[in-house]
Amino acid sequence: MLEQIKKGVMTGIGMALLTNEKILEYAKKSAEEANMTTEEAKKLAEELLKESEEIRQKLEEKVDERIARQLDRMGLSTKEDVEDLKKEIQKLQRANKGPGTRKKSAK
Repeated sequence: MLEQIKKGVMTGIGMALLTNEKILEYAKKSAEEANMTTEEAKKLAEELLKESEEIRQKLEEKVDERIARQLDRMGLSTKEDVEDLKKEIQKLQRANKGPGTRKKSAK
């Protein structure tokens, strides 16, 4: 019975979108309907919360990957790309200001 309840709740990404409060409400309601013991209900709630968080993390990773691919296809620079360029510019500026370099005079 516990496995059937878990499988029903985990369908799709809906579980990832539920708040912890809603998950706990569902677990409590399901436990009452299934005449579970307090310990079984607690275990169900813990498992649902854990699995929900895992699904959220996986979903977030997939979204991040998708966004990165789209940015790459569009040829847009990422924040990391811009930071790398800033560092390279600073490095070149420091090298250009080294000993033996002269400032050009205005004409």
